[in-house]
Amino acid sequence: MMFESLHEECGVFGVFENKTTDVARAVYLALYALQHRGQESCGIAVNDDGVFSQRRGDGLVPDVFTAESLEKLGLGNIAIGHVRYSTTGGKNPNNVQPLVIRHIKGNLSVAHNGNLINAAELRRKFELGGAIFHGTSDTEAIAYLIVSQRLRCSSTEEAVGKVMNELRGAYSCVVMTATKLIAFRDPMGFHPLCLGKMRDGAYVVASESCALDTVGASFIRDIMPGEIVTIGPNGVKSDTTHCGAKGGLCVFEYIYFARPDSVIEGSSVQQARMRAGQFLAKENPVDADIVIGVPDSGLDAALGYSQESSIPYGVGFIKNKYIGRSFIQPSQDQREDAVRIKLNVIKENIRGKRVIMIDDSIVRGTTCARIVSLLREAGAKEVHMRVSSPPFRYPCYFGTDVDSSENLIACRCDTVEEIAREIGVDSLAYLSVEATHKLAANTACGFCDGCFTGRYPVEAPKEQPKNKFETKLNQFSSYYQVLD
Repeated sequence: MMFESLHEECGVFGVFENKTTDVARAVYLALYALQHRGQESCGIAVNDDGVFSQRRGDGLVPDVFTAESLEKLGLGNIAIGHVRYSTTGGKNPNNVQPLVIRHIKGNLSVAHNGNLINAAELRRKFELGGAIFHGTSDTEAIAYLIVSQRLRCSSTEEAVGKVMNELRGAYSCVVMTATKLIAFRDPMGFHPLCLGKMRDGAYVVASESCALDTVGASFIRDIMPGEIVTIGPNGVKSDTTHCGAKGGLCVFEYIYFARPDSVIEGSSVQQARMRAGQFLAKENPVDADIVIGVPDSGLDAALGYSQESSIPYGVGFIKNKYIGRSFIQPSQDQREDAVRIKLNVIKENIRGKRVIMIDDSIVRGTTCARIVSLLREAGAKEVHMRVSSPPFRYPCYFGTDVDSSENLIACRCDTVEEIAREIGVDSLAYLSVEATHKLAANTACGFCDGCFTGRYPVEAPKEQPKNKFETKLNQFSSYYQVLD
């Protein structure tokens, strides 16, 4: 599903050292490892004895940070970083994270992965009290909540505990103060967060374990849903007051979002994807000559399908590694060229064969149809598509940018056969919802499958369009006019 518009919101990282050192460089390396979680913008904030320095900007990590800009961030003992893809807030530069707030009790910096379903209501409450918001992201509401509670609490971690009583939705956050690094995760655990330790004794927290590997840190454990972890001069402290709910990890962390070399909730992402392919082969067999995967997240599932079905695995596509954000999108009558530039078929492996093509999902179906056309042009005798997830039928409210229903092919078409005709394949089959709950080796880990079933781990808002945050703000505009 390499070209269709399914995205995860963010990735976060934090480091705490007991000495002053180049913490910004460690965050920089970690953000490289988390780049797949957000390619729109990124930032780093550094704490040096209570003095915060910061750099944020639009673009990939190497676009925003150079050797010179990292040096300007200076030395420190705590730093946090963030990579972002916006599901709310658009490309407003004030939404680029981490956010830095200066208040009467000191400095505070926040980075957030997820999506709140009550962010607009929280914002309204603060604005009616005189607060001034500079952006439209959920994170700013979280920051204001922490600061408001900190004015009444004895510590920032105590304030975070109070804040979690008011937040609804998905949030995996890192918070930096003058003396502490705090990480906390929503009670359902929609998105991952883990704790690690470097060889010099520094502690790190990250959205995925692959970031720990990049900075040479060893994995300690996942931060539990609802847990608050505070790292300070005296070590690590845990508060599990908000723990205990049945987990609701986004199942797409295993299917698509996370890097294959990450381990989440004790389960290898790469192995989970292979398991998805194996389940696909059991549930939806078909006679064929070769199994291929659509790069990149379809490859492991294709390997699993091949192993289970005993149909040979082959390389069907070569992906152009040098197509980045600067790629100029073609005009309307050149859209097929976009696929050809990004993806090329190895004709010798395809010609005259019955092909099983594995991908992680189908969103709108337009790009999928073009990829199938490439296989036909390369001489494929038959094309059978197998998808390592169920069909998208419902919106996501918790940080995944699932398109609106009218654009989802599974909502537009009444049957799987109709979808197959539209994308031009000989047969089409999806992974069952039941199988998605068996992808992780740790089967005790609960999943959110709301985008497939319409059943969510927490009560979903009755109306929440794709541009939900801005729409909610517009609903309040008449109220503000009355106050004027």
